[in-house]
Amino acid sequence: MLVHIKEIIKDAEKRKYAVGAFNIHNLESILGVASAANKAKSPAIIQVSESTIKYMGLKPVTHIVSTVAKNIATHIPIALHLDHGKSFDSVFECINAGFTSVHIDASSLPLDENIALTKHVLEVARPRGVWVQGEVGAMVGGHGLQGGTLDIPIAKFEDVVKFVKETDVDTIAAAIGTAHGIYKNETVNIPLLKRIKSETEKPFVLHGSSGVSDNKIKEAIKNGVNIINVGTDIKVAFSEALIDNCCKNKKERDPRNLLRPTIKAVEKTVLKKMNLFGSYDKVKVLDIET
Repeated sequence: MLVHIKEIIKDAEKRKYAVGAFNIHNLESILGVASAANKAKSPAIIQVSESTIKYMGLKPVTHIVSTVAKNIATHIPIALHLDHGKSFDSVFECINAGFTSVHIDASSLPLDENIALTKHVLEVARPRGVWVQGEVGAMVGGHGLQGGTLDIPIAKFEDVVKFVKETDVDTIAAAIGTAHGIYKNETVNIPLLKRIKSETEKPFVLHGSSGVSDNKIKEAIKNGVNIINVGTDIKVAFSEALIDNCCKNKKERDPRNLLRPTIKAVEKTVLKKMNLFGSYDKVKVLDIET
């Protein structure tokens, strides 16, 4: 069932676990996430990027997520979120489309411009009850199996605090040692995370989790991470399943048969993440009103 993201985060904060925010790219990945949430009895955030919206169309992806949440994850809380919205226009369109949470990512701009644009989004979002995620410290890297090392920037504590105090965003993301993609030198700066949580008291969103060890993820959750984005792992699972099936069935001409294994591949990946994040079996179906 589709719910406001605040309902999901409220429970995660209370019960000290993290909720996965899973990037989807097509119908099959949406089905994989919803099926995993249903099997795990875990809340989930389905998030779309601007590139996914360009690929699928805003109205189609919005309606597909809503329909799948209603019919596949019938009794499981699912929220719809925009990931890395780069402009006011793209964020505004998602607010109008019914998203309950949007990410305005102006982290590549000077801090004062980041604050100004984020406040502009909040002026539109707040009257409609939409949550806004802000970001300080631009995330680097790219989705895929890069390996190697990367120069990963770290956000300044003072900048994060100033940003949160001046914008009063609902959730905050900051560069604390992770990157988009998978790199050997990724980590989570736990002391910085603890300082940010203590000073801002806002739900913290960890971007770039695919390259971080499980132990470090668990430590981050214990120290205040409430939402964990998962993108690269889903792309890799989907692509590897599709490539493998196509290679094994070169004469197959029914795209449904070629794509079907990707649903299970995404589901398997998401189930592992839900178990790691502690959200597994957190939804008691009998307690949900229907």
